[in-house]
Amino acid sequence: MPESQLLAGFDAGQTHTSCRLAWLDERGELIPCSEDQGPGVSHLGAPGGEARFQAALCGSLQAARDRAGLPAQTPLSAAGIGASGIEAGSAVQARGLALAAHCLELPEERVWLSGDEVAALEGAFVSGPGILLISGTGCIALGRDAQGQTHRCSGWGWLLDGAGSAMDIGRDGLMLSVQMADRRLPESALKDALWQALSVGSAQELKAKVVSADFGPAGFARLAPLVEAHAAAGDQEALQVIQRSAAALAAMVSTIGRELQLHAPAVCGAGGAFTHLQLLRQELNAALAQHCPGAHWQSGAGDACDGSLKKAAQAALRC
Repeated sequence: MPESQLLAGFDAGQTHTSCRLAWLDERGELIPCSEDQGPGVSHLGAPGGEARFQAALCGSLQAARDRAGLPAQTPLSAAGIGASGIEAGSAVQARGLALAAHCLELPEERVWLSGDEVAALEGAFVSGPGILLISGTGCIALGRDAQGQTHRCSGWGWLLDGAGSAMDIGRDGLMLSVQMADRRLPESALKDALWQALSVGSAQELKAKVVSADFGPAGFARLAPLVEAHAAAGDQEALQVIQRSAAALAAMVSTIGRELQLHAPAVCGAGGAFTHLQLLRQELNAALAQHCPGAHWQSGAGDACDGSLKKAAQAALRC
């Protein structure tokens, strides 16, 4: 399609990065091309953050090009990127924009970059009010009213504000395990299951494991399904971990609803924890019924890659 422009839309999370390619035709319409994944990102200010960011974009883009059978030299016309840890108007956003433009070989005016929650909100709600609730490795909620005003809750980094995320569930499961190991709590099958998953045999080994450079929030998040499975099987301590995360997510929704005066908000859920942890969703429904009774689930019109592609198309049409 030589008369069309190739666009890329990225959803860069902490676990993996998705890249979706589309052609922008002469009528301004997007025609899907291909999609694939690459490695995840970390905060740009973290050790190795800039290198991880560029590797995530370049790796996922190359995988999507390969899947489409496009020559490596096929140029991009514009790109939209929703990335974890990017704060609008911050120095980090400016650094990320420069890095993205360099590795994608685009002028900065043809690159849109913001937080992944902004891209996801753009994809989920084409127009009108709603609340996007993301629970994956990390978690964040972003809402918009009918006038376009927004309010955000959470997403302040895993060291400060992870309640409601898979990372938090996995970490809290490991916290229970060390309390079982030193006899503060009665031992249950949860400890052995978590330690076996990490190939550790003692609290000392576990302590060293979780502070290793390659563990991080994703290492904790990978344990969340084990914690939920034991909660579903009747482990009361594990169940309380799931319930605390559900309550934290419900508090985000109710706060945004109050701040934006959304009395019966449409809520779109996204992220791996929300998608795959069934018990977490059940407990979240119960918490929402109690704290935000008017809230109701709504399927998103699209996802974060769709939102990023929308912004890429706007950038291409402006230039």
